[in-house]
Amino acid sequence: MAQHILSFDPASVAVVTGGESGIGRAAAIRLGKAGLPVVLTYFADAAAADGTVEAIVRGGGKAVAVQADVGDEQAVEALFERAERAFGTADLLVNSAGLNMSGVMLPDMALAQFDRLMRTDLYGPFLTCRRMVRALDAARRGGRIVNISSIHERAPRPGGVDYDAAKGGLAQLTATLALELAPRHIAVNGIAPGMILTPMNQSALDHPDELRRKESAIPWGRAGTPDEVADLILFLLSPAAGYITGTTVTIDGALSLTVAQGA
Repeated sequence: MAQHILSFDPASVAVVTGGESGIGRAAAIRLGKAGLPVVLTYFADAAAADGTVEAIVRGGGKAVAVQADVGDEQAVEALFERAERAFGTADLLVNSAGLNMSGVMLPDMALAQFDRLMRTDLYGPFLTCRRMVRALDAARRGGRIVNISSIHERAPRPGGVDYDAAKGGLAQLTATLALELAPRHIAVNGIAPGMILTPMNQSALDHPDELRRKESAIPWGRAGTPDEVADLILFLLSPAAGYITGTTVTIDGALSLTVAQGA
């Protein structure tokens, strides 16, 4: 791919939620290396977030970390105000902050648990998208948004009522916003990862037998890496993807295609 089509507007600013670990961390570092100022959020692990910032700065980039609960409206407002003070109006957004499925079946699931997942995995992207779009409208600028979903937005698992419902909602949020925002030249796309070696799969990382068992179910023969997802994020935020909006790209080694196999 020619390098020039991955170059960004010098005025562009990226916000990455969940930048302290996993896909969010890899995306923040990749965007920083591409020359973009990055504002990344973290929920509790300030040291990990500082590590992401340090990695970006060592690579010659600029970044700041902001503590934020993305499911809280005032926290999201404060996040974007901090980004604007540091670098200017954000026009690139990666919604990567998220919680994993609880594994609790419906009869035993507390409303607080369901609400907790919804607030982070669905309300969070709604709030960050809304805040960025308001600022872009005021500035009369376009932009690009990438929402990190999951193959479980359409491939449910028992014990995933909370997570699967949130990701299914995120898929429709992404599609609806793409329609609403296309006239403003604000693109909205999703990424649906399968098994990626992040802290959400810490048990598999810690136990080789579990990792081998799970990878044996993936047609490609292995789990994905955060850097592979980050490269896809970079593409979808770049001018190279200028005519792509309303699409969710699956990155799962064909795992989701095995749903109806074997019976």
